[in-house]
Amino acid sequence: MKVAASDYDGTLLRGGVIDTETKEGIARWRAAGHKFGVVSGRDYGMLVPQLKQYGVAFDYIVCNNGGIIRGRDEAVRFQAEIDPHALTAIAAQPTAQKSFHFAFSAADVTYLCHHSEGSWIEREAKEWDFPIVYIEESEIGRLTGIQQFSLGFHEPALSNECAAVLNAKLGDKIHAFSQCLQSRYYTRRHQQRTGHPHTSFRHGMGWGGGIRHR
Repeated sequence: MKVAASDYDGTLLRGGVIDTETKEGIARWRAAGHKFGVVSGRDYGMLVPQLKQYGVAFDYIVCNNGGIIRGRDEAVRFQAEIDPHALTAIAAQPTAQKSFHFAFSAADVTYLCHHSEGSWIEREAKEWDFPIVYIEESEIGRLTGIQQFSLGFHEPALSNECAAVLNAKLGDKIHAFSQCLQSRYYTRRHQQRTGHPHTSFRHGMGWGGGIRHR
């Protein structure tokens, strides 16, 4: 048995579709007894409805750039968590306040606040019917089980600046990085465990920085 994995945006999904040749190739691979997984920066609830809509079967799925891993049965195999104190510290930074949304990814839900026009999160939620819970910024510190904190910016310089500031101030707890069209933050331990798995979104106009735990 062999194991294969593919990125989603720009790899499986190209030009807004997953072509027939790709789907047939995945089906042949799995029919031969091999395993196939999808690796993405997206939330689970955002990604799986699309895979089902396009008819792509999988054996495992890695979401939030490695922040959570689930099997075909949807059972969680691994989940990172950002310290709630780090979440509030990130949100309080003046550079982060320039973001057009604060999106917090948990296993089965996305929390959203500080959102304004330009947030692709709401558009995707409406299109694919995945759950969003709206919160106030004062509630950020009470969130638990968050494996990814995403920001969004209209200019790449703002995203780059935010990532640099957060790494300088909170680099012992999180790793921040900037990428075209979305910003994410992860725990430092997750970065050490997985290396540097970057996945770019292709939705909306903006740049961001990601956070994961160290």
